[in-house]
Amino acid sequence: MEEFIKVAETSEIPAGKMRSVKVVDKEILIVNIEGKYYAIGNRCTHKGGDLSKGKLENNTVTCPLHGAKFDVVTGKNISGPKIGFIKAKANDTTVYEVKVEGNNIMIKLG
Repeated sequence: MEEFIKVAETSEIPAGKMRSVKVVDKEILIVNIEGKYYAIGNRCTHKGGDLSKGKLENNTVTCPLHGAKFDVVTGKNISGPKIGFIKAKANDTTVYEVKVEGNNIMIKLG
């Protein structure tokens, strides 16, 4: 059985904000949407852009490189990247299970 690992404290990620953390060899984006925490892979599946440097609106994060959009709740790619007039494709990203114990935000890697 996989264990939950502490990645941050609730005070570090206020509502409407996000933060990347590194756990083992994975970069993970932790997002706080109205007090509920979600975790997805932090690298865009298109060209590896750092999603933590992107824009968060509601439950959607936009990659700062080419504008691919991901749902932080489901990890689904909502719209592919746009490069000039070309619309490329991006895959869905990994979703991690999150739980909060006291002030600790914890995720399960497996």
